[in-house]
Amino acid sequence: MTEVSIVIPMKNEVGNVAALVTDIAAACAAGPAFEIIVVDDGSTDGTGEAVARLAATLPNLRLLRHPVSGGQSAAVHSGVLAARGAICCTLDGDGQNPPSELPGLMAPLLADGTGRLGLVAGQRVARQDTWSKKLASRAANRLRAAMLKDGTRDTGCGLKAFRREAFLALPYFNHMHRYLPALFRRDGWDIAHVDVSHRNRQAGSSNYSNLQRALVGAYDLIGVAWLIRRRKTARPTEVTLPGAGA
Repeated sequence: MTEVSIVIPMKNEVGNVAALVTDIAAACAAGPAFEIIVVDDGSTDGTGEAVARLAATLPNLRLLRHPVSGGQSAAVHSGVLAARGAICCTLDGDGQNPPSELPGLMAPLLADGTGRLGLVAGQRVARQDTWSKKLASRAANRLRAAMLKDGTRDTGCGLKAFRREAFLALPYFNHMHRYLPALFRRDGWDIAHVDVSHRNRQAGSSNYSNLQRALVGAYDLIGVAWLIRRRKTARPTEVTLPGAGA
C-alpha cells in the first residue's frame, strides 16, 4: 500500500527526467512504500515520452499529462489529486532540489503522533543560482514575510512534504505553491522547516524570468493576505455519537 507520493511538475525538462527519477527511486528505496508521479505540464520537447520509457522499468512511476501548460501550481495540484499516498512530497523538475533530501522531509510527518503537523517546508542553503535570481528571491521573501508573517525564510523552495487531504482542502489558485506555509497556517495546521541543499540546474533552462515572477507575485501576495484575514478559526474533529454504527 502506497504511503508516500512524490510529485514532480515538469515542463520541457527532457534532459533532467532520467537522472531525477532514478535518484528519487534510490533515495526513497529504504523508506515507506512510495510512488513517483511526474506531471508533464504541456511539454513540447519529449519530456512525457522520456518518462514513459522509464516507466517500463519502474513500476511505481506514473505519468500525468496536461495537453496545455497550466503552470507549476496546476501541475502540483493534478499530481496530488491523483496521489495514492496520505503524504505527498514535491520537488522541482529542473534537478536543483536534491532527491537525497526527501527522507528528511517526510520523516517528521511519518513520526507525528499529534495529528497537528500539516507541512514540512524545505529552506534552501547555499543556493546555486545567479546573483540576480538570488537578490530577486531575497527581496520577494522579505516582502512576503512582512505581509503574511508565515515564519518561513524561503517559500520558493520546491522541496515540501504535506498531508494530502490538508493540501486539497486549501483554496486553489495559480501560483499557490509559493504560499503553502501561510495557507497551511491559515487552516490551523502546524508547520515545520528543514534546511536543504541546492545544486546547479542539471540540464535545460528556466521556464520563468525574474520579471515574470515579480509581476504575478504582487497580485498573489495581496490575494493571500486577504485570505489570511478571513482564516478558518478551527479544524473540525469528528465526534462519535451514542449508538453510531449500531
